Amino acid sequence: MAVKLRLRRMGKKKKPFYRIVATDSRVARDGKYIDKVGHYNPVVTPPEILVDDEKALLWLNRGAIPTDSVKNIFSQKGIMLRYHLMKQGLEPAKIDEEVKKWELLQTERDKRQEALLAQQEREHKKAAKEAEKEAAKAAKAEATPEVTASEQPEVSELSVESGNTDSSEPAAEQPEPAPEGSDEEAPTEAQ
Repeated sequence: MAVKLRLRRMGKKKKPFYRIVATDSRVARDGKYIDKVGHYNPVVTPPEILVDDEKALLWLNRGAIPTDSVKNIFSQKGIMLRYHLMKQGLEPAKIDEEVKKWELLQTERDKRQEALLAQQEREHKKAAKEAEKEAAKAAKAEATPEVTASEQPEVSELSVESGNTDSSEPAAEQPEPAPEGSDEEAPTEAQ
């Protein structure tokens, strides 16, 4: 008989709750089990995991094979680390020391992750405020259109030279005087 440590689904429809059980590998997922090792509730945030370490290690030492999901849960709780250190033959004091180091690393990682999430939230709020300001600025620009230099009426250079500042009437072009001492005639408009 091959014993497995696996999840047994319980709970309501769309609200799963799992028991971590030791069971014969040939039994159905929700069938009878040998021993309850813990439970796992993925619905709540963060997921609730409760495992009896002694029972889990007892079944692992007896040769029970954890499924991938149970192995991940045990790894999160440090049970797999403790089991591997026991298999290496380390003393219980050394195992406890290594597990405490691992727990310290886990708490530091959790703090870094929380700080990162808080920073991302602050950046998201800042970006939302800037987008809100840009939207308000755009709405204000639509309400009061600004006249740009390209939209202003052009004043021709000739009208300014002739003293005519009204841009609606083009100024008559006047021929340039011929330079003194030249025999050439000034070009006329009739040509």
